[in-house]
Amino acid sequence: MTLNKYLSSGIMLSTGALIAIAAGCGSQSSPTVATPPAMPTSTNNAPVTSTIAAVTADSNEKQADEEVHPHKPGSHGGIIIPIGSDSYHAEAVIETTGDFRLLMLGKDETRIQEVDVQPVKAYVKAIGEPSATPIDLAAVPQDGDAPDKTSQFVGQLPEEFRGKQLDVTIPNLRIAGERFRVGFTTVTESHAEEMPESLPAEEERKLYLTAGGKYTVADIKANGGVTATQKFRGVPSSHDMFPKEGDRICPVTKTKANPKFTWIVDGKSYQFCCPPCVDEFVTMAKERPEELKAPDDYIKSK
Repeated sequence: MTLNKYLSSGIMLSTGALIAIAAGCGSQSSPTVATPPAMPTSTNNAPVTSTIAAVTADSNEKQADEEVHPHKPGSHGGIIIPIGSDSYHAEAVIETTGDFRLLMLGKDETRIQEVDVQPVKAYVKAIGEPSATPIDLAAVPQDGDAPDKTSQFVGQLPEEFRGKQLDVTIPNLRIAGERFRVGFTTVTESHAEEMPESLPAEEERKLYLTAGGKYTVADIKANGGVTATQKFRGVPSSHDMFPKEGDRICPVTKTKANPKFTWIVDGKSYQFCCPPCVDEFVTMAKERPEELKAPDDYIKSK
């Protein structure tokens, strides 16, 4: 498996710690199951798939031609959502504690977009569930927002949704006098689903138990003279696609590394997200040793 294949697998918010954010407000005390209001028909009103965030305008006829956009991480570690064919953007930040922030951005995603203070209702459902639960997002202006304007909405997910993969729909959001429908999903193609099958036993032994390139005999001894499958048998893996600044990241996927998946290469200790990434990295150290970087090069920066 190549690095590009790993990185093309998309974003998956893990059930351990989705995204670190400050505690929100505007929680809803009674998560009553409901169905979102009917959405207007438009060429843009395609369902959100597992690999895109789709956004459409509502019945004010401001629809544009359908576009799909891959998820991108935002500066706060959330999901960047295009609105109105990239006329505007938002960053959705969700944490397993239930905190939910919607940060408004301009066409240029680095610019903050102020909107009118308004009530915003989001409809949230777990992937595969038929019905959605409404939650209120309250306007919580950030420092520098003008009077009666806000660039942030804050709410709280009911407990049953925390740590789960979600579909979220906001049927009505006003920006600069126009009304938009916003939809996004927190799930994409699972990194785990993209993993290759285990290497054949003989091929795996050859990979791990013979030296080559910058993978040395001393490394083999330091790793216990075993393969990654043998060393990590029974250790569960999960994939946090939003590592925070200072976190160690997997050299292969750039997701948050797990210290349980540690392997010695060139006398140095590297951390990975799962055993198949160790396969990939050891292969690289043997076949393309010039690409090997120091462990501290695999730390999340700003």
